[in-house]
Amino acid sequence: MSEREIVDARGLGCPQPVILAKRALEREASVVVIVDNAIARENVRRLGTASGCDVQTEDPGDGTFRILLTKRPGAVPSRAEADLTARETGAAPGPFVVVLSSDRMGEGSDELGGLLVRTFLHVLGDQERKPDAMVFYNGGVRLAVKDSPALEDLKALAAAGVEMLVCGTCTNYFNLTADVAVGTISNMYDIAGLMSRAGRLVQP
Repeated sequence: MSEREIVDARGLGCPQPVILAKRALEREASVVVIVDNAIARENVRRLGTASGCDVQTEDPGDGTFRILLTKRPGAVPSRAEADLTARETGAAPGPFVVVLSSDRMGEGSDELGGLLVRTFLHVLGDQERKPDAMVFYNGGVRLAVKDSPALEDLKALAAAGVEMLVCGTCTNYFNLTADVAVGTISNMYDIAGLMSRAGRLVQP
């Protein structure tokens, strides 16, 4: 890789690598981001794609990854483009987002709450208007792991084009990172950004 601004994000917790990469892209047209774990690598790659960049990744074999982000002239960031389309068609700008912070729905009975959230997800898949994105954090990440009773319904929603962001800090906390079976392990920077842009935000 040639000389470009280098962002050394080794050892930094989520979402710092993404934040530093975004700030660098605001200054420069081409940035190299160095990270030392696969989750940070994928988060930075997705930032680049969403920002309209060409993305290249190198694995030097020393436990680090180097991600080259190069802005394409005239490229429109994908989410901004979606918001612009919504404004032009008269729809509420921003995506329809469902947020799940628990693998239960409501309070009073954990057994009933588990049944309700599974039913909600099943019915959601039958709706003509499906969410643009779903966010899973805290106990909600348990819904997105293997052996989850809601997994098949979530896979069907993902196959229908629903973006799913699973909080990486939360999966690490519950020691479930290796068990995530649907969606993308993400970070609070992306999650907060998605929620702040939402035209419709639902938290069952």
